[in-house]
Amino acid sequence: MSIRNANRSGVVNSLSRSRNGFTLVELLVVLAIIGVLIAFLLPSERRASEAALRTQCKNNLKQIGLALHNYHDAFGSFPPAYTVDANGKPLHSWRTLILPYLDQKPLYEKLDLSKPWNDPANEVAFKTIVPTYSCPSTAGERTKTTYLAVVTPNSCLRPKASAKLSDVTDGSNETIVVIEADPDQAVHWMEPKDADESLVLGIGPNTKHAHVGGMHTLLVDGSVRFLSEKTDEPIRRALISIAKGDEVGEF
Repeated sequence: MSIRNANRSGVVNSLSRSRNGFTLVELLVVLAIIGVLIAFLLPSERRASEAALRTQCKNNLKQIGLALHNYHDAFGSFPPAYTVDANGKPLHSWRTLILPYLDQKPLYEKLDLSKPWNDPANEVAFKTIVPTYSCPSTAGERTKTTYLAVVTPNSCLRPKASAKLSDVTDGSNETIVVIEADPDQAVHWMEPKDADESLVLGIGPNTKHAHVGGMHTLLVDGSVRFLSEKTDEPIRRALISIAKGDEVGEF
């Protein structure tokens, strides 16, 4: 082989090795970049997903608030926390009573309100999922709900008979009517069971929230605000009373 041919062969082999080496490095670099992008984008997608779920949950509560006000317009007061039979035994939740105002009138008409919520006569409704009562961030049975009314002697919703808007003298924009409880407190949407004062005051960093940092709350005026798990107890106590003359401000 001539020196010229040998040199040419060496150059070709060298270029070939360089070209192959560059392709391998390039591939490794591309794979590394893809890995970084995936690591970066996945948390962003999760954050976007959680934001969407929180928005849907908030919209659910706004629909419930509108239904409560439509009920008030029809009957002159908010619905009772639950209805009772002749012996005072709870029959049906306020969530059942506002069904006609949640575009669920056909379901409401299938109910026998003279019999308990879990009576076989109400089996059809018992097995029915009402989307508005289901927080999309909460796993578990879809017939259960974490949207619980605050029921105390001085709350907006009370057993047998509830308050009127005119009774809420602490400010309808500073009084909670419904909270989004933690998933462990979920109840069947028909069940006449809600949140008492101890449940609201006991919320804290160790509570299993559906959303990071706290929970949504529905105020009497129909607005929805996020209540931080760090909110002081006196403020929470003021938020769940309708007529104690206390002022809350920001929370």
